[in-house]
Amino acid sequence: MRRLLIGLVTGATFVAVTACGSSDSPGSDDKDKASGGTTTVKVGVIPIVDVAPLYLGQKKGFYSERGIELSLTSAQGGAAIVPGVVSGQFDFGFSNMTSLLVAQSKNVPVEAVVNGVASTGKKGADFAELAVKKGSPLKSAKDVEGKKVAANTLNNICDTSTRESVRKDGGDPSKVKFVEMPFDQMPAALEGGQVDAACVVEPALASIKAQGGTSIASLFVDVSPDLTVAMFFSSQSYVRKNPEMVKKFQAATIESLEYADSHPEEVREIITTYTKIPKPLVESLVLPRWPAEPDRRSIERLAELGQQDGLFEKEPDLDKLLP
Repeated sequence: MRRLLIGLVTGATFVAVTACGSSDSPGSDDKDKASGGTTTVKVGVIPIVDVAPLYLGQKKGFYSERGIELSLTSAQGGAAIVPGVVSGQFDFGFSNMTSLLVAQSKNVPVEAVVNGVASTGKKGADFAELAVKKGSPLKSAKDVEGKKVAANTLNNICDTSTRESVRKDGGDPSKVKFVEMPFDQMPAALEGGQVDAACVVEPALASIKAQGGTSIASLFVDVSPDLTVAMFFSSQSYVRKNPEMVKKFQAATIESLEYADSHPEEVREIITTYTKIPKPLVESLVLPRWPAEPDRRSIERLAELGQQDGLFEKEPDLDKLLP
């Protein structure tokens, strides 16, 4: 695997995210955007636990010591961030792998640059689960046949992984009905009966559990125990025009991932600075893993499932997509 570097959603209930981008286009020279030796780098994120390393790395100075000032803007999901990166709204973006695979299959000019987040690999103890409310008659994945399941983005990693869980449990994945909504709306939607189950990640998962809800499947674990769930990416144009900035962003992000992975208490603390989650709830969050490198085999499995679900116009080229 080629490498450019050696050693890459939520509203008022949970999140208050900084959203202050500059007006410069990603193709402009770094020196034109720099002020006092610092370049503002615009990053599209999903305001969930997954992106905690960015905030922690910002606090620890991993970005500033490389001349980067992060400007973070939230979106509902990776599918919304991809066009933002391509259009120049963002220099980099955070997206689940299925969104990136779909984009690559459509020849959208994006390129993953550094790892983002990975499954814990532990059934019943992952940061993403198929959850139901307290007292639900649904007890396992196959029970969602014919039921409404919340997903933050349709035709994406949530429904693909949910279908795999249903398939593995002996159910018919084609009978699941998906309803699109932001993660932060899922706890109330479950409680109110608008949906029967939810493909949900932290911190919304902790909120559902606090209301007595339970998990009936570990979606990402069912796809692959070492699943690379998401990566940071950029446009091919930005990567070509700003190779030094890409290297700096990669280096700072890898340092942030490694630090977050080995300092869980600091991760929990930083989460309280960009979300409005009560501290007791923060303590109960299941944290993901933040490996420095993506797991290609798990991404290949996601691609296989996406192909099976008809998500791709043509088979994605992982060699062109991955760093």
